[in-house]
Amino acid sequence: MIEVADIFHEFGEGYRQSYRLPQRMLKAMSAIERCRTSELGGHVYECDTCGHQKIAYNSCRNRHCPKCQSLAKERWIIARKRDLLPVGYFHVVFTLPDKLNSLALRNQKETYSILFKAASETLLELGRDPKYMGAEIGFIAILHTWGQNLMEHPHLHFIVPGGGLSFDGNQWISTRKKFFVPVKVLSRLFRGKFLAFLKKLYHDNKLKFDGSIKAIANQQQFQGLLDELYSKEWVVYCKPPFKGPEQVIEYLGRYTHRVAISNSRINNLENGRVTFRWRDYRDCNKNKLMTLDAFEFIRRFLLHVLPDNFVKIRHYGILSNRSRKTRLKKCQEILSVVNEKQTSESISWEEIVFEKTGVDPRICPCCGGRMIAREIMHPKRYIPPEGKVLAA
Repeated sequence: MIEVADIFHEFGEGYRQSYRLPQRMLKAMSAIERCRTSELGGHVYECDTCGHQKIAYNSCRNRHCPKCQSLAKERWIIARKRDLLPVGYFHVVFTLPDKLNSLALRNQKETYSILFKAASETLLELGRDPKYMGAEIGFIAILHTWGQNLMEHPHLHFIVPGGGLSFDGNQWISTRKKFFVPVKVLSRLFRGKFLAFLKKLYHDNKLKFDGSIKAIANQQQFQGLLDELYSKEWVVYCKPPFKGPEQVIEYLGRYTHRVAISNSRINNLENGRVTFRWRDYRDCNKNKLMTLDAFEFIRRFLLHVLPDNFVKIRHYGILSNRSRKTRLKKCQEILSVVNEKQTSESISWEEIVFEKTGVDPRICPCCGGRMIAREIMHPKRYIPPEGKVLAA
């Protein structure tokens, strides 16, 4: 199977020498190239019965690496199971207009931050409105910045429980069956909030206008962009509700720790060109093949390397970290939820692998004996690859 790492190994050095890249992109490329190789070290396991040996190389743990998300995803899901409520859940998607893609790309931290802020405030505000529910709601927000063709497409996925806690904290208030607020109301409030935050960033001189968007640095041009964006309906989509908590967990497993493209979608690497599968949403969701020059594939992949320390999964309202032990616990008491004591930290990676694959890495594949860690392979001395570095 062709992997992103294979493309980086073959063409990464040339790409780094050809283009100026931010440090975070250089780090992501290097981590993906070294992931699960002898460069990162590992462990030698040996069967205590027949002596069979196998080597397990360490993962890079970079959040953009296609090979490193499975274990992190499973631990995260185990932790979230403790937060589930026996109610219906909704999947809501807030999308930025294409007109903002170039600006967002050059101002990722600022734009994605106000995207989270505008969308979350929209849901919380309308949830508290007595016209719609009159309750404290909660939700999980997940940032995706890509479309199936790997181009810029910033959007937020929200998982929203179908109800909320009454203001006095004594009652669970359920939503309407189709959702607690019309999508058009969500869209217009979200649009107003986002553009107000964007305007403030502009007046505070916190936006960069490089390259093709240099012209809109002019106040008149920027106001013209805002006017155009105000005049259009923004896309907010509410999918049909999940049938139960099990479906929510299955969904979260697909979306939370996803990267721009998985290795399984890459079909071929030949003559300097990469072919991968994608779904064309504008053509009845048809599955198609796309072939790109290797440099263009790398460019598109790197578009989605997030700023350092930027949090892409966030919890709000009754599901926020600060409310989990109080308001969420109260909701669970009202709805008679009994939580298991097992936590994600108490489950070993071997147990997780066995549960997901049916293969127990603790058991010798030759004789059924027990595989014991016999030797630690230390990482090799790391020399970062040279490249043109773009100043922050």
